[in-house]
Amino acid sequence: MMDANAFKTLRQQLGQQVIGQHHLINSMLIALLSDGHILVEGMPGLAKTTAVKSLATAIEGEFHRIQFTPDLLPADLVGTDIYQQETGEFTFRAGPLFHHVLLADEINRAPPKVQSALLEAMAERQITVGQTTYPLPKLFMVLATQNPIEHEGTYTLPEAQLDRFLLYVKVSYPSREEELAILALHEPNTPPTENLPNTTPSYHLSQADVLAAREAVGQVYIDPRLKEYIVDIIRASRAPAAYDKDLQRWQRFGASPRASIALVRCARAYAWLSGESHVTPQHIQTVLPDILRHRLLLSFEAEADAISPDIFIERLLRVVGVP
Repeated sequence: MMDANAFKTLRQQLGQQVIGQHHLINSMLIALLSDGHILVEGMPGLAKTTAVKSLATAIEGEFHRIQFTPDLLPADLVGTDIYQQETGEFTFRAGPLFHHVLLADEINRAPPKVQSALLEAMAERQITVGQTTYPLPKLFMVLATQNPIEHEGTYTLPEAQLDRFLLYVKVSYPSREEELAILALHEPNTPPTENLPNTTPSYHLSQADVLAAREAVGQVYIDPRLKEYIVDIIRASRAPAAYDKDLQRWQRFGASPRASIALVRCARAYAWLSGESHVTPQHIQTVLPDILRHRLLLSFEAEADAISPDIFIERLLRVVGVP
């Protein structure tokens, strides 16, 4: 059975290439192990695209990056039928979605028709062109980025598509020491030393390694009482009145059962990456914010009280009892 050492080595390598984004790196590996997609949001210049590209180059398979723009068409994403004059027949030419790892840069700049095509690929692992449906590779992962401060020329992602992202990760600024390390990394004509990371990818995982790791993650034990704890948390996000009156005022719509499934999968992946053979309440609580923040719709009262989804989730964890 696949052990976690290979992924720990990969995590260490990614940490040397992308300084100060340990949470993002962990989240990308959890999404990879859980066979899910990830949405990354952060200010410009925080190495979101660099982190995604670094992970993609460390995995065996085809990688493609798409810069989403308002004039993008669905055919630019899924492909199209090309007429062959020699034979008089149409031949399908596959688009970027048929790669194993897809980086959707600034995904919120794409128009609704493109979002709809991407939604089918993410949810069904297939795309439809005309009357023909084509399956996507078994190893297929969408890593999308979006900028939270630029809204001109962007389209808000529909809730149905947001729910298809396993994780929604917010990237923050590095610490002072980490930013100094970034400056050292980009110093010109500096000879390599032990203090400066090697930015050339050196460790690669095959598709067989990734699929074997997913099987190993599925074997991580989770106690039935912790499954009940997960269900209680998700149900409390829908009907929090029994736990807290403020949560009831702030809540508009809660998470679907897809969140419960995602929480079990990601808690197992996090436990496996941590070298544990079983899931603990701490594993569940650690991965919960990235799973739940994009699946909550808060009320106008929450907005008036300056309550963010993260504050709501923190309060939720305090009021739902741990088994």
